[in-house]
Amino acid sequence: MERTTIFPKDISIILGRSERYGRDLIQKIKKFSNKSEHQYVTIVEFCVYCGLDSEEIKRMINKRR
Repeated sequence: MERTTIFPKDISIILGRSERYGRDLIQKIKKFSNKSEHQYVTIVEFCVYCGLDSEEIKRMINKRR
């Protein structure tokens, strides 16, 4: 089963930044997407916000599993 959500650890691996940066970026994406604190950020939302190809990122994340 493919994952649809993204986590700070994923962001740190994809962007080569710290997990703290990943947590901060998720908060910015939630604010940008008008999401509540308890809601998850999807891989597609992350890619739209960062301007990345969602299919490539999905492959990277699901390949790591």
